[in-house]
Amino acid sequence: MPDPRTGDGPMYARIAEQIEHAITDGTLPAGAKLPPQRNLAFDIGVTLGTVGRAYQIVRERGLVSGEVGRGTYVLEHAESRPAEQADPLTTALAGTRPIKAPPGKLRFDSTAAPDIGQGRSLEKIVVDISREHHAEIASYARDFPDHWFEAGSQWLAKGNFRPLPERIVPTLGAHAGAVAVIAAVTAPGDKIAFESLTYSQVSRSAGLIGRRTILMRSDEYGLDPEDFERVCAQQHPKLAFLMPTAQNPTVVTLSLERRQAIADIARRYGVWLLEDDLYGAMTGSMTPLLAELAPDRTFLVGGLSKSVAAGIRGGWVACPPHFSQRIRIAHKMVTGGVPFLMAELGARMVLSGEASRLRARCIEEIRAREGIAREAFAGFEFNSDPNVPFLWLKLTEPWLSGTFKHAAFEEGVMVDDEDEFKAGRTDVAYHRVRIGFSSPSREEVRRGFLILRRLLDSGRVGYDSFA
Repeated sequence: MPDPRTGDGPMYARIAEQIEHAITDGTLPAGAKLPPQRNLAFDIGVTLGTVGRAYQIVRERGLVSGEVGRGTYVLEHAESRPAEQADPLTTALAGTRPIKAPPGKLRFDSTAAPDIGQGRSLEKIVVDISREHHAEIASYARDFPDHWFEAGSQWLAKGNFRPLPERIVPTLGAHAGAVAVIAAVTAPGDKIAFESLTYSQVSRSAGLIGRRTILMRSDEYGLDPEDFERVCAQQHPKLAFLMPTAQNPTVVTLSLERRQAIADIARRYGVWLLEDDLYGAMTGSMTPLLAELAPDRTFLVGGLSKSVAAGIRGGWVACPPHFSQRIRIAHKMVTGGVPFLMAELGARMVLSGEASRLRARCIEEIRAREGIAREAFAGFEFNSDPNVPFLWLKLTEPWLSGTFKHAAFEEGVMVDDEDEFKAGRTDVAYHRVRIGFSSPSREEVRRGFLILRRLLDSGRVGYDSFA
């Protein structure tokens, strides 16, 4: 019987490691049937979702096979599994998604820009760059031309806000920009504040370089300023990571009043703000950015991955005064530097207007898919925005987030459970899943939605089948 109190890492990882050990040493021989998830959860005093996560891990490692209606059985030749897959750190860093996605699944766990034929636009620009810059694309990008900064200034502008080009740093995407900011303005051991649900890959990256995560409470209107102030007063974070517009995964947009309160609190307590506007730039919202309300302490990150083309890895950081050089150096240290071809490609796309044209077409496609989602999930509670490529679905009884994710996987659809977005350990259960709908084709989106709707409608029958 696994003991979740022993071992390292989250409880689900400990249980998975103990199951693997029992298989390896022969305690669980090939053909042995694992206990039903609900029974094991009751026996060892954990949630069903925790056991579900553990079973999913050992299944992904090729140790067991789940058979609907029959249970979960130990497979032959488990010892041939590569040893590195058992590393708890690897599991923790990967989150709840498979490290290598299995083929044949509908990918509703991605929100990259939909394929609208961007390749044709990229081909022409790449050919032009290759013809005009033989030496530059064959070497390191040591000198950054002025138009790279101008492109970032233009792309990150919103409403009355437009960052000065001298405050722009070109980056390998928004994520790399965020990690560079964290590395530059905090030190190992410093605390960084995150909403309980957020783009957790930034918190995992921060933990990898020795920063500590603390959590802030949010409600249906977004981050609670009172709790932000409590965290600042009691925990003394050095930096807070926020997605004020179309927050991932909740799709919530903070009101102007809350943004002003957060900016004032950050200023009083000397906390840096890291604002991710990747999805916000797609919504058309004219609510002022935190970077506009608190330009003296806000780093704004944005890029092309969600609205133009993810493969370009084009992004920019707009910095407070006198910080651009520090962020540029930190970005080079943590990423190795910006390749000339990628930076030039992103800049040309923005300055030529091609990036804006592609974004408009991507948003048009996303709107069509969001309309399909509204039809498919009519009668269920979910948060969405017509211009944003995901929705935040509330599950009905008796579905748990992890159980529904597993059931959907067995039916050929990959979605994200709520644990994927938890920046740290919390006992709060939201009973929601995030469904991204930009990666499959529109026809596959419709088919996947029908599969998920059928699972939702199946209720107790579906729950028992996959428990």
